[in-house]
Amino acid sequence: MLHIVACIKQVPDTKIIKMNPKTNTMDRASAPAILNPYDSHAVEEAVRLRSRYGGTVSVLTMGPPPAVKAIKKCIEIGADEGYMITDRAFAGADTLATSYALTKALQKIAETRPIDLIICGKMTIDGDTGQVGPGIARRLDMPPLTSVNKVVELNREEGYAIVHRKLEDGYEVIRSTLPCLLSVEKEINDVPYSTMTNMLRAARYQPHIWSVNDLPDIDKTQLGLKGSPTIVSSVWAPEKPKGGTQLEGNPQEQVRQLIDILLERKELFQGVT
Repeated sequence: MLHIVACIKQVPDTKIIKMNPKTNTMDRASAPAILNPYDSHAVEEAVRLRSRYGGTVSVLTMGPPPAVKAIKKCIEIGADEGYMITDRAFAGADTLATSYALTKALQKIAETRPIDLIICGKMTIDGDTGQVGPGIARRLDMPPLTSVNKVVELNREEGYAIVHRKLEDGYEVIRSTLPCLLSVEKEINDVPYSTMTNMLRAARYQPHIWSVNDLPDIDKTQLGLKGSPTIVSSVWAPEKPKGGTQLEGNPQEQVRQLIDILLERKELFQGVT
């Protein structure tokens, strides 16, 4: 039976989050935590593939205990099972350490139910690296198919998948062996509103929760800060734009003011056709 695992992450809503002016770091407490938007499309695609071919959809995340909410959101979308690894040993992990920890969790999942396909979102909105998915594929020695915007076919019996990969000027058709890992674009699907049945199931659902000691053959030196070679030398918030003119009055008056300003600065538009 086809088994698809979607790797997901709970992230701060970057549309709302603020920067701490003293530390120049993200103030994660200033924004609500949400399911990474790219990951919601990954879970939705896994659910659609299950509808086409049968099987089971699992989701996996690494994070603090509140990340259970992200798993419940995936159950709302239609996932069957949820797994979370949470431990202080994972704190401060960069993409290398994160891919290692998730790989160990995937191997534990596969002990009871072999995995045919792993789906990740293209990237997370709090990191924007797109490295964790390919990192997992490399550790599991499976093909990574990135920027996927359509799954044409999965054939578990013959062991292949056919997908479209997004390019700047079109797409390319890729045939890969199974198991493989896909990192998907948002346009691969539209995530519909959850059904009442799924919402009720999600409210009651309790995921499988593992600590570092539950993972097989774990090398703790490759976890968290110890296993993260990435060094951030400095972080700063961009300066606020200076200058500008505020237009006053009703819309008609504002238009006249704008025209006057443009006429005063007409030299900026010389040579522009």
